[in-house]
Amino acid sequence: MRESGILMHISSLPGPDGIGSLGKEAFAFADFLHRANMGIWQVLPMGPTGYGESPYQSTSIFAGNPMLISIDELAEQGYLDLEGEERFEPENLQSVDFPRMQEYKIKLLRKAFAQSERKLKKAIAAFADENDWARDFALFTALKQHFDLKMWTQWPDEGARMRDEETLAKYRKKLDKEIRFHLWCQYIFFRQWEKLREYCNGLGIKLFGDIPIYVAEDSADTWTQPEVFQLDEDRVPRRVAGVPPDYFSEDGQLWGNPLYRWSYLKRKGYAWWVKRMDHMQKMYDIIRVDHFIGFANYFSVAHGAPNARGGRWVIGPGKDLFVVLKKKLPGLDIVAEDLGAVNDRVRDLIAFTGYPGMKVLSFAFGADDSNMHMPDNIPENTAYYTGTHDNVTALARVKNCSKVELECARKLAGFRTFAQAPWAFVRTVFESRARIAIAPMQDLLGLDDWATMNRPGTVGGNWLWRMLPGAATEALAKKLNKLNKDCKRQV
Repeated sequence: MRESGILMHISSLPGPDGIGSLGKEAFAFADFLHRANMGIWQVLPMGPTGYGESPYQSTSIFAGNPMLISIDELAEQGYLDLEGEERFEPENLQSVDFPRMQEYKIKLLRKAFAQSERKLKKAIAAFADENDWARDFALFTALKQHFDLKMWTQWPDEGARMRDEETLAKYRKKLDKEIRFHLWCQYIFFRQWEKLREYCNGLGIKLFGDIPIYVAEDSADTWTQPEVFQLDEDRVPRRVAGVPPDYFSEDGQLWGNPLYRWSYLKRKGYAWWVKRMDHMQKMYDIIRVDHFIGFANYFSVAHGAPNARGGRWVIGPGKDLFVVLKKKLPGLDIVAEDLGAVNDRVRDLIAFTGYPGMKVLSFAFGADDSNMHMPDNIPENTAYYTGTHDNVTALARVKNCSKVELECARKLAGFRTFAQAPWAFVRTVFESRARIAIAPMQDLLGLDDWATMNRPGTVGGNWLWRMLPGAATEALAKKLNKLNKDCKRQV
């Protein structure tokens, strides 16, 4: 089946409270997708955001982001009395003001917790029993707040850092209310998420999630299971993840995530990965595995290095991991993000798994007809994008490319003016042989560089874009519906 979808993170939805949420606006966007005959809604990682508000540096691989909880839905369910509350109104509706939004939203979440915890006590306990990560995550988050948001490896109490059980018991008692609040947030988040997923699935829409290959150093995951990672006796990473110098950065990208102890994981039957992927499978219908090439070979950089130039490639787990995943979780529907330094080992692993890889039209423009991102060169088993969250918008791409690239782009996509380019990109991707065609919402709206979601290698000013209310018009839905029918997608 030929499928199509839109990349649109929950935080980018319009609506009240300064950030998109799992409330009415999410359901309205699902309705828009349905009218547009789109079968896929792709989102970014849904965990609590970390350094630089990046969803790829989350404090948990399992938890949901409380900032995406719908305040209105809490009120409608009788969990929050909004009478007398002044709702947060950001100055710029097209950008998330994270500091002000978070301060406001946490205040309302705490109020809702105080007003609803008693009636939800049994349900929250059942949720925690079913999700064995939840209580540890709640304790971790409460401890971080107790220690002034310091990275856990810098907590002044060694017993808390090293998870001495007597010390943890003391803090569970001391921070009981705060721990209960964070458990409540996770219960509410997943309740709202499951309601949205059920609605989307009822419309024939698959939720397409995103799983970062690596875990943040400052996370509940590294704190609770340090043996999984390349850490020293003080729980500090020995070597960290990154990528070598490339199109995005001449110094490479120093991500800083602790690397895995793959030999340990293999001895344990990759149980940690099975559990992680099982959780993702329960959240999403399709899973995009970020930086898939890291399973074939990963770039290892010494901890403390100023950049990624001195890193080295190391052989990853390869096929062994996916033999286990296919046996333990046979229903996994995965898209492999194989962008970057693709070599024969990566290609062999992709072929072995049978997962569709990714190609990006924005990478196709140049003098070389063998470019693997050109429409004529991509295989059918591909997820084809106009651009991803890590690319500038289609309009910005053509406005800033070289004369040679612009000539190639016009030849491939068939546009004359810059304003025509975004839709030409979308049409070219949807007309391609790729089984899955995806366009970011920014390209469907023809937005310029200011709407770019993320610029790799930079910190600050990313993950901010929001769609204006009313931008997902009926006219756009009809236009996309016709394009899907013309391209024989979801017909």
